[in-house]
Amino acid sequence: FLLILPFVPVNKQNAIGWLAGRSDEPHRGQLHAFLFPKERLVYGPFQIEARINQDPEISQRLTLWGQKGSEVLRGNLLVVPIDDSLLYVEPLYLVATENRLPELKRVIAAFGSKVVMDLDLQSALNQLFGEGPPPTAPPPAGAPAPAPSPPAADTASELAERASRLLEQAQERARAGDWAGYGQALKELEDTLSQLVESLRR
Repeated sequence: FLLILPFVPVNKQNAIGWLAGRSDEPHRGQLHAFLFPKERLVYGPFQIEARINQDPEISQRLTLWGQKGSEVLRGNLLVVPIDDSLLYVEPLYLVATENRLPELKRVIAAFGSKVVMDLDLQSALNQLFGEGPPPTAPPPAGAPAPAPSPPAADTASELAERASRLLEQAQERARAGDWAGYGQALKELEDTLSQLVESLRR
């Protein structure tokens, strides 16, 4: 179970570091800090929020929902380190005037210079990273058979689906008070997201 917090300099908006505090035994109280290189611009939370607000499709949808007797609630922006990059995830909730119970409506995700919004985390990750590489063309007739290849790695779509399942699993374990299981699910989620990024670099 981690408490995570990005850091920005005074009077600036770019991120310069990221801190995680562990609450799982036997690591309770341990802090892990990552300092970002000064020569590289790393978007901070305020910059990502500004890019979300400037996206025409997202802005139009938020305005529309706010005019239908509903209130749009933006959840906490999660900043998740993946290899040498950051993934930003923010849930969107709608609260109806007659029913004050928030309902998850969309998930916004940002990676690099791209910002997307979709129905759930898996769909948003698919938008960010694609559905995987295109199929290879068949060999011409009469060509020698290719050598057997090793088992194929998971596609981006499969990894995104696994990440979505792990997030749901982590939330279920948190509701049940199983913090060790929650931490394990988050660790598997981080590993899966790292594999997803690596698969796109091949």
